[in-house]
Amino acid sequence: MDKNNMQTEFKKFKYAIIGLGLIGGSIAKALNYRFGKLDISVIDNNPDSINTALKEGSITRGFTYINEYILDSDLIFLCTPVKHTIEYIEKLHKKTKPGTIITDVGSTKEEIIHFVNNLPDPPCFIGGHPMAGSEKAGYRFSSAHLFENAYYILTPSKSSGEYSIELMKKLVSEIGGIPIVMDSSVHDKAAAGISHVPHVIASALVNMVKKIDFPDGKMRMLAAGGFKDITRIASSNPELWQNIVISNKHYIKEILMAFAEEIKEFIEHLEFSNYKEILDFFSSAKDYRDSFDVMRRGLISPVYEITIDVADRPGVIGEIATILGNNNINIKNINVTHSREFEQGCIIISLPDNESLELSLKLLNSCGFKAYKR
Repeated sequence: MDKNNMQTEFKKFKYAIIGLGLIGGSIAKALNYRFGKLDISVIDNNPDSINTALKEGSITRGFTYINEYILDSDLIFLCTPVKHTIEYIEKLHKKTKPGTIITDVGSTKEEIIHFVNNLPDPPCFIGGHPMAGSEKAGYRFSSAHLFENAYYILTPSKSSGEYSIELMKKLVSEIGGIPIVMDSSVHDKAAAGISHVPHVIASALVNMVKKIDFPDGKMRMLAAGGFKDITRIASSNPELWQNIVISNKHYIKEILMAFAEEIKEFIEHLEFSNYKEILDFFSSAKDYRDSFDVMRRGLISPVYEITIDVADRPGVIGEIATILGNNNINIKNINVTHSREFEQGCIIISLPDNESLELSLKLLNSCGFKAYKR
């Protein structure tokens, strides 16, 4: 079947989403936005989320348990933590109709794929991991454009089948994502290095400062600018990250040990004032960091922020808000930073996406403000 026929098939599909949180809700909204009103059944233990989604028209029906609507679906998205995803795969095994594709959105893949591959007569399962999200959780933060320009990893199982993989690649593209097919073990090691270990390190930095802070909290008071940026992800859901790191502990441990070696070497260079090695340490990091593709969204959700260098005068925040508001730019947050040793500007504005960021810079600079991308 060609890609045009696939698109027609998507509109006829019956969909099921188990877990109506940020990702599950965004999948429902993205599918409806791209294909029009679809048949989408949902399982979630939060009746408020289901009722809100029904009122908004994002879903067709909602339940708290598996039933005939779920089992009769053509494509089932499991949007739950890894341990619950495995439980649902077990519950769905040999109960769905022939040809049903089951996929998930978990942050780790090897454990799930291993489980599926060892089932007798396994279902057509394709692991999925959309590299998009937010520190905010829950259906109310979901959006139809969450997956736009975001990598969406697909990890086939032994029962996936070539057509099913192509179908999932096409579906991911249709909702704005960038499909990448890879082995589950490759995914998990990559995720450990660029997402899971950074979350551990960010949390460790915050815990370290908490322990060494002065009795009057001087460090916490000054913890803005760079420190807040590199530790932002430490504000993520603790229970979610407990589940992720345990599921991927082998690779996380391996990479943390490599990180410890990196720190150990740096401490030695510091101790002996090795100027060249210290310069190489920062230069190497800068060169590699500058090579990253800033237009793609990865495992850690991006922040779209600008800083504005203004004098402290009455009404200036109102002027800025009016300029942006008159141009239909949604300001997510606006605040004044008191610790800005390595950045220009004292007003920080958070925006919803890169398009809003670029337009805000253009508008504010054309109005005489000095605005910079953060």
